[in-house]
Amino acid sequence: MKTVKEVSRITGVSVRTLHHYDAIGLLKPAKITDAGYRLYDDTALRRLQTILFFRELEFPLQEIRVILDSPAFDPMDALESQIKLLELRRQHLDDLISHARSIQKTGVIDMNFKPFDKSQVDAYAAEAKAKWGKTEAYREYEQKSSDKDGQNGDALMAIFAEIGAVRHLDPASEEVQALVSKIQNHITAHFYKCTKPILAGLGQMYVSDQRFRENIDRAGGEGCAEFAAKAIEIYCK
Repeated sequence: MKTVKEVSRITGVSVRTLHHYDAIGLLKPAKITDAGYRLYDDTALRRLQTILFFRELEFPLQEIRVILDSPAFDPMDALESQIKLLELRRQHLDDLISHARSIQKTGVIDMNFKPFDKSQVDAYAAEAKAKWGKTEAYREYEQKSSDKDGQNGDALMAIFAEIGAVRHLDPASEEVQALVSKIQNHITAHFYKCTKPILAGLGQMYVSDQRFRENIDRAGGEGCAEFAAKAIEIYCK
């Protein structure tokens, strides 16, 4: 058992913050002594570590509490998603640093605002939260995703198969763009509200994430994921 001051010392989290976490039900001590001292065991420290990962990803405290208290929450599954989100954020920061250094070196203000685009990060965060599915923002996902046999996922892959069949066309063509709209509507109807920023991020993820790329190419043929991503980019602009 560790006292609140010891926990503060080894984690860098202030005593005041730990008291606040207790007050809002986010991190309860394992025991409170007769004298009123909070004591934390290894289970509490593991929960604190998970909380700190979520805080690095800028999740609100109340949202973290709901996620952690969900019966469906799997710490190792969440860790995998946290790692992916941290990697996406690192890439985003690397792009921003590179862009800033380029401006610094040339002295020219580049009108390229793509490095500021966080849609891919936001899209993956939306997918992760939807998978955990217990926050208010994503309760809609839980209500819609009673898809025990994967029928909604199969239906989404069927749309990608349609896109694969027309990938000889211009991705900006009316026929292809109608299929992109069909993807957006399907995700909104069966998973979570798919706004254009979220869809734009998903489009990037369809080619950057090997899992997505392989599944989409399996459904629509080689190159389908890349073609779909380009069509989505055009649609969202």
